[in-house]
Amino acid sequence: MSAKDLDPLVRQDLRVLSKDNADRVAKHMVAAAMFMDEDPELALRHARAAKDRGGRVAVTRETCGIAAYRAGHWKEALSELRAARRMSGGPGLVAVMADCERGLGRPAKAIEMAETPEAAELDADSTLELAIVVAGGRQDMGDYQAAVTILEHQNPNAPRSAFEATRIAYAYAGALELVGDIEKARTWFQRAVELDEDGLTDAELRLHNLQQKDSTADDAADKEGEN
Repeated sequence: MSAKDLDPLVRQDLRVLSKDNADRVAKHMVAAAMFMDEDPELALRHARAAKDRGGRVAVTRETCGIAAYRAGHWKEALSELRAARRMSGGPGLVAVMADCERGLGRPAKAIEMAETPEAAELDADSTLELAIVVAGGRQDMGDYQAAVTILEHQNPNAPRSAFEATRIAYAYAGALELVGDIEKARTWFQRAVELDEDGLTDAELRLHNLQQKDSTADDAADKEGEN
């Protein structure tokens, strides 16, 4: 593990620190990224260490916020991401912050974030991510049809990267299932399965469960017909 493994642009941001400290911070940030998927708590410990040594650099606060988010520490994540945004300017990770609000049981606040000036500054991919979070917030509040409408406004059929296409297909399928449009939900879960080559979602399991429900319903109908 070496400081040289860190993105050159991030290393450049760390130049405001002493050389020795910048090297230590960089190593912690590399470790945080390395363990983010397999051990989020360990990643968070490294991210906190990087922040403690380089807290006046926005990217260390953002890294700590992302690591806290991945580990499910919503309050800490929100605090760090807000700090990073104040320090660096720009919209920041609005979708992640909105999802933290959901994690804290405040879906209405997550929905409100879509109406902020920062949300209007987001690029296409970040706008999509925020829409998915807002749709989830609507579902948290029991407004399932609104979630479908929000996702349809993002045009699930539009050309996108494989990752974003998977994200919208999966979210849309789940929203359709909640409003009872099972046939269409199956179609979109199937699309998510086809797009999700890295197995980032449980779309295959969700599709299987829907097919099992259909099979059970058909069996029940057949038995009813025999009586």
